[in-house]
Amino acid sequence: MENTVKVIVIDREDQEHILEAPTDMSMNMMEVCKAYELPVQGTCGGMALCASCHMYVLSDHELQEPSEDEENMLDQAFFVKSNSRLGCQIKITDAIDGLVVKLAPVGTE
Repeated sequence: MENTVKVIVIDREDQEHILEAPTDMSMNMMEVCKAYELPVQGTCGGMALCASCHMYVLSDHELQEPSEDEENMLDQAFFVKSNSRLGCQIKITDAIDGLVVKLAPVGTE
């Protein structure tokens, strides 16, 4: 399909989901996961004010550097790793075609 990229999301039960994401709608990974009804809350609506879309980037894609707001939110999140990102801050662009992410555990899982 034109104007789409494929991304792979591994859920918390280690199930792999291959998703098509539109590059022409200004969406982010949190919104795409929600559209496919994956267990991502996005409580703050994509403002980097919660960590309910916390995910681990498993592929070698070069993403935009985290903003100060994103880094501050990750400082307060559970289970943070060096490859942690907020899904709401990963924009859907041609550059992320083939991106692989894993949903981070929530709360005290």
